[in-house]
Amino acid sequence: MAQTETTQQVPVLNEKHSEYIPVAQYWKEHNIFQHLDLSVSSGTTGIGIDLASPIGEYFQLRAGFDYMPRFTAKMKFDVMIGDQPARQYDANGNRIETSFDRMQVMLHDFTGVIADDHVDMIGKPTMNNVKLLLDFFPFKNNKHWHVTAGFYWGPSKFAEAVNSTESMNSLIALSIYNNLYDKSYIHINGDEDGNHPPQYILQVPDPDDPDGKMMPVSLDPQIEQRILAFGRMGFHLGDYARDIYDSNGNLLHAKGDPYIMEGDDNNMVKVTAKSNSFKPYLGIGYRGRLVKNRDDWKISVDAGVMFWGGKPDLYLHDGVNLTEDITNIKGQVGDYVDLFKKFTVFPNLSVRFTKTLF
Repeated sequence: MAQTETTQQVPVLNEKHSEYIPVAQYWKEHNIFQHLDLSVSSGTTGIGIDLASPIGEYFQLRAGFDYMPRFTAKMKFDVMIGDQPARQYDANGNRIETSFDRMQVMLHDFTGVIADDHVDMIGKPTMNNVKLLLDFFPFKNNKHWHVTAGFYWGPSKFAEAVNSTESMNSLIALSIYNNLYDKSYIHINGDEDGNHPPQYILQVPDPDDPDGKMMPVSLDPQIEQRILAFGRMGFHLGDYARDIYDSNGNLLHAKGDPYIMEGDDNNMVKVTAKSNSFKPYLGIGYRGRLVKNRDDWKISVDAGVMFWGGKPDLYLHDGVNLTEDITNIKGQVGDYVDLFKKFTVFPNLSVRFTKTLF
């Protein structure tokens, strides 16, 4: 029977004219999604977790999420009154009395608030991103080195800074003083139309009026003149880098004019750092065994860059962009702004620990 029975040849799956190959069998033969790796990482983009699976002999697909821990950094805005800094020193380095020192006494007598000569800002990163990356292992007999391409995606805001709680008193005092300055200016110089309406600092109920009519309280003209002589109070961060126009095309600030920052309607100072939400990524890496003689535990080191669309934007609460609209920024704030301007791409250095699940 062995000599007469015809034998039937089993189809070879990889021949050109083979029979139909089921998708699952094709993936198994070509090592597509046949294994799953779980990784945790730590690096400049934060603490991450991802899942990875091979899609052939030379490629691996990774998807995950990176979270930046919320550490804080402090920076300081110095107060200006008129065109003078709040702190000044003589040739020997001794502190001398300034216009701010005199106004500080007046504000304390008037409001009971002691204004500091600076405002502290507390900055923190807010960067969170999902990621989809493709690892390419170019060497057939060396699966250590890989080239990675893909993208990160997350909220455009990646950092923020707000004034500290301790600085609220100073910002409130600054707002009160500038309100006195504005009302004194209009009372003496007139409004935009040239009118001189009667000005008052506040209205209080008239105790002699049974209907509760409000009675205005005005400043003494001599006090108004002294306030105007000092000038407005704020934070001189730098100078305008270009002409600024309003919505009607009228020039608001000429290039080179000083930029004086003040608090918002809630007496807060805020800075928001933004980049593109979609950030392409390109990098290289090296992986090896974490545990000797075990292939299911690996360690990888990656280095690359996220392209976040040029210089990031640093928006103040009044809409001014520190990286585009303001130049000659001094002090600690200027150091931070200069640092951000240099990062047209975001460097990624990370270490990844991987366990093969199956």
